[in-house]
Amino acid sequence: MRSAFPNLLSLWRFAAFFFGIILVWFAIGSPLNAFDDASLTVHMLQHLLLMSIAPPLILLGAPQLPLLHGLPQPFAHSVVSPILRWGPVKRLGDLIANPAFGWLAAAFALIGWHVPAIFELALRWNWLHELEHASFLGAGLLFWWPVVQPWPSLARWPRWSIPLYLFFATLPCDALSAFLVFCDRVVYSSYLSTPRIFAWSALEDQQCAAALIWVSVTLLFLAPAVVVTMQILAPQGTRVSRDSFTGLHRIASPTLKSSTHQAADDHRRTHPRDSA
Repeated sequence: MRSAFPNLLSLWRFAAFFFGIILVWFAIGSPLNAFDDASLTVHMLQHLLLMSIAPPLILLGAPQLPLLHGLPQPFAHSVVSPILRWGPVKRLGDLIANPAFGWLAAAFALIGWHVPAIFELALRWNWLHELEHASFLGAGLLFWWPVVQPWPSLARWPRWSIPLYLFFATLPCDALSAFLVFCDRVVYSSYLSTPRIFAWSALEDQQCAAALIWVSVTLLFLAPAVVVTMQILAPQGTRVSRDSFTGLHRIASPTLKSSTHQAADDHRRTHPRDSA
């Protein structure tokens, strides 16, 4: 695949996907995971990796292409194609690809899991803690989908709305971080009785965790907002050419062509200027 389409399946895409998977492992499978109940800063670093760093890297790797190309053709024709063309599945795909849904999923995951009572339960119950991590990764993928816009998805909102989308996404994080930074007490009481792994108190650990999230999310969301803005203002733009998408259709599973072509037709009917 890469030898046939080096510009589409480039080495940097493989590196982005591989690094994203490594970061997921680092967050939940490395020794870092052993210290999340001893330091809120470590715990917040996990959340940052799972929700704001690993997901866009995984999506930039375009994992759909090798996955679809590697499916056995009989299985793709008899199982995958009917499922993807099934009306409820298509409607579900339209829903989860909507930027509003991704924004709400990320906001609810961030605020919901940091409610003190739920946060404390997740520290005590391992299955709930694993569910928390899975929901952060899932919400992160949903949130970053309209920003990265991986093939074969089509933009639901105009591209100029993405910087606004990213700006408004910082607000729930800003609210949580500000609350933790300026609160004069330890919000999550479990950290009062745990052994200290850094040379600071539980309250200072809380403030450091909040500052980490506050600054990191601002910078991580600012970077793609700047890139998208530059793409919009560039004379020629940075869109992939029609020939590139033709190549993608050829290397992907033929069973998806009907679904993708239908989505493209719908997009042309609703966005005639883009087609022109």
